[in-house]
Amino acid sequence: MKPLVSAVKTLAAELQLPVFQPERIRDEAAQDRIREVGADIVVVVAYGQILPASLLEAPRLGTLNVHASLLPRHRGPAPIEWTILSGDPETGVTIMQMDAGVDTGPILTQERVAIAADESAGRLEGKLAALGGRLLVRSLEDYAAGRIRPMPQPAEGATRAPRLTSEDGKLDPATMSAEEMDRRVRALGERIGTWITLKGVDLKVFRGHANGEIGGGVPVPTANGMYVVDEVQPPGGRRMSAAAWLRGRH
Repeated sequence: MKPLVSAVKTLAAELQLPVFQPERIRDEAAQDRIREVGADIVVVVAYGQILPASLLEAPRLGTLNVHASLLPRHRGPAPIEWTILSGDPETGVTIMQMDAGVDTGPILTQERVAIAADESAGRLEGKLAALGGRLLVRSLEDYAAGRIRPMPQPAEGATRAPRLTSEDGKLDPATMSAEEMDRRVRALGERIGTWITLKGVDLKVFRGHANGEIGGGVPVPTANGMYVVDEVQPPGGRRMSAAAWLRGRH
């Protein structure tokens, strides 16, 4: 629960680049300072506030966004988590022009990435961040030179990726399949957290699988198939293997 300095700000300080970090982007003074830079293009990446239209339109070539999905699929603040929750076989990065909508602007470029069967949101974010950086640099050069023409997003295939909460982390074997529980742990277990009630105890679940191999895990019957819990954390305890926790229960 402590504020952290972003990687961008850390590197900017090392390179002695000026950093302006307004608390509210809608403050007129903050907008004036950004406009005074006279930028040709503004780039937005993983920014949690909504930019006013006057700021989006201020740069000569507009404002671009690096979005971690293949738009129009998964518009919104949690595209990586929803990609895994939805069981998508692939995802990617979209470089788009921002407009007044939420991730609805014209597309400049896209690049696809296959999703591994055991992919977690954290690992996928790392892959997409690296890909997004490379794609952005290439797209900026071609866009500024007029070699890219932004294309409107198709209406077909548009989905939403709303913000997720701790309540979304509840694992319910009575209503969820083993595959659904597996996707939820891989999507939410590392950050928001996932939890399950076993033998009357609410356990945080960090790792599990639905491939049918029990190994050293604890099998849990679900609405469809068997989910195996591999790593947990009991209330007030430390992270441990689910088998070790179960042995301690006798």
